[in-house]
Amino acid sequence: MTGYAETYRRSLERPEEFWAEAAEAIDWERRWDRVLDDGRPPFFRWFAGGRLNTCWNAVDRHVAAGRGERVALIWDSPVTGQIGHFTYLELRDEVARLAGVLASLGVAKGDRVLIYMPMVPEAAFAMLACARIGAIHSVVFGGFAAHELATRIDDAKPRVILSASCGIEVNRIIPYKPLLDAAIAEARAKPEHCVILQRPMCHAELVPGRDHDWRELAAAARQAECVPVLATDPLYILYTSGTTGIPKGVVRDNGGHAVALHWSLRNIYGVQPDEVFWTASDVGWVVGHSYIVYAPLLLGCTTVMYEGKPVGTPDAGAFWRVIEQHRVRVFFTAPTAFRAIKREDPDGQLIRSRNLDQFRALFLAGERADPPTVAWAEEQLRVPVIDHWWQTETGWPIGANCLGIERLPVKRGSCTRAVPGWDIRVLDAEAEGTVRELPAGEIGALAVKLPLPPGALPTLWHDDDTFVRSYLTTFPGFYQTGDAGSIDADRYIHVMTRTDDIINVAAHRLSTGEIEEVLAAHPDVAECAVIGVADALKGQVPLGLLVLKAGIKRSADDIEREAVQLVRDRIGPVASFKTALVVAGLPKTRSGKILRGTMRRIADGELYPMPATIDDPAVLGEINAALANAGYGKRDRV
Repeated sequence: MTGYAETYRRSLERPEEFWAEAAEAIDWERRWDRVLDDGRPPFFRWFAGGRLNTCWNAVDRHVAAGRGERVALIWDSPVTGQIGHFTYLELRDEVARLAGVLASLGVAKGDRVLIYMPMVPEAAFAMLACARIGAIHSVVFGGFAAHELATRIDDAKPRVILSASCGIEVNRIIPYKPLLDAAIAEARAKPEHCVILQRPMCHAELVPGRDHDWRELAAAARQAECVPVLATDPLYILYTSGTTGIPKGVVRDNGGHAVALHWSLRNIYGVQPDEVFWTASDVGWVVGHSYIVYAPLLLGCTTVMYEGKPVGTPDAGAFWRVIEQHRVRVFFTAPTAFRAIKREDPDGQLIRSRNLDQFRALFLAGERADPPTVAWAEEQLRVPVIDHWWQTETGWPIGANCLGIERLPVKRGSCTRAVPGWDIRVLDAEAEGTVRELPAGEIGALAVKLPLPPGALPTLWHDDDTFVRSYLTTFPGFYQTGDAGSIDADRYIHVMTRTDDIINVAAHRLSTGEIEEVLAAHPDVAECAVIGVADALKGQVPLGLLVLKAGIKRSADDIEREAVQLVRDRIGPVASFKTALVVAGLPKTRSGKILRGTMRRIADGELYPMPATIDDPAVLGEINAALANAGYGKRDRV
């Protein structure tokens, strides 16, 4: 078996040969003319001239191979008390009927379909149905605010919108139809049709002539066949989270996406066909696109779709119940989820109450996996805990410990090394417009040398100029990730923070992630965030916000003093860290990212918009009050 070093070297030295071999695992209606079309840089295209269908590769070919009775999708919904199983044959029939519904409404190859759905099986059917007929889907997180939904409708201009009557957040029903109606009223681009899945806990009123009942149309529809498309044709548009104004629509193509995701699940996650793989995320995020729907089905696995939370549905043992019950082999979730579990069950009693003998590995991504959380997970689960790094734009991991190639030693706080295909460098973040690579261990801007491998974004939807300006201009010849960190002498990547969160304290450049790592080591701290706030003397100084573990009775003042001393002991006076505040919670997006930029603007007394993807606005109000009580500038949001 070829090891990591040789695999990585070959992926960079002979990329066309490397990816052509990977593409042999995919069914092609017509093989490509060129593996890499580099005739119009920086707009590179993979498998140019090739034709395929992503839905065929994810569903039909497994049925054709005689594996139709294998379970493709498990839907586990603790918020409704339901569990559903769909074989590949059943999945094919559901998807083909829904594709027939879309075709009957006039949707054809290249048309856009917007999907605004909760975590129900029909959301996956919708994505695959679009892929089946060559339509381009754009999934918007269910329950998204009407204005933000309207901006995405105007940008994608969908012919049809697929939605549901409601979503469920723990024990709270969120009606979707009023939000959808308000968004359509605001949008300039009006869809011709809306197809609404009526859920029993909430009935939606349908607009005559425009709205249709999902189940009624599906029952009467003819199954549609797969429509081959060019490898370079768009599969989907996914708008970056938190975008306001004109949204940035990340485009994913069909060919490179299928090749990269099939390769990644086997080689990074170490998953084999027929195994059960679970990603606890939402189809509204890139993680849900890549590793709930497409990658597991492309490889022929069983994927789990979970409508629930890490805590509260019903308790902090929810994940372990799912892993035991469905015999999950590899699990992927966000570090935020683990911090929530650790806070509620610090001794891991709920973990030990389950039989997890078949469980093989845990992967974490979405927020930085702080070493104390990784150590706790390793101790409790006794399986490899793999921090890995990627983005909406990349579509699949760019830094990871590739278990399917060679398991490398773990360094807590590092996502291990660059994944084959990704040429990652650390560049001088202050040398804009030029490329100066930094030596090992120095913190700078993490960037990827072009061309990006298959599966990464080739551009933004109808906006090549913004694609170049946003990602390719700061460092010519490189994709700017927007993340900051270092690569050590062993080529291990340490992603510390966003480049915007590198703070300048009296001309010293410090990573907020480095300080967070120290604070997270305090025995009473469940999670934390560090932001840089304006200071008249030093330019910026760090401020720490601490969330304590459940059941901590000690004085907040004592814990705050200890946290400050911990940073001074481990990083030194250069950090100028003098203030830590205990808070009830940290404001986050629904995908678990902490809203550091918003908290910084609150602390500096700046106007700020309510983030479109915020999970709980009340937490932001509590932070506003806590910062005001501590003497920081309180301002209302815009």
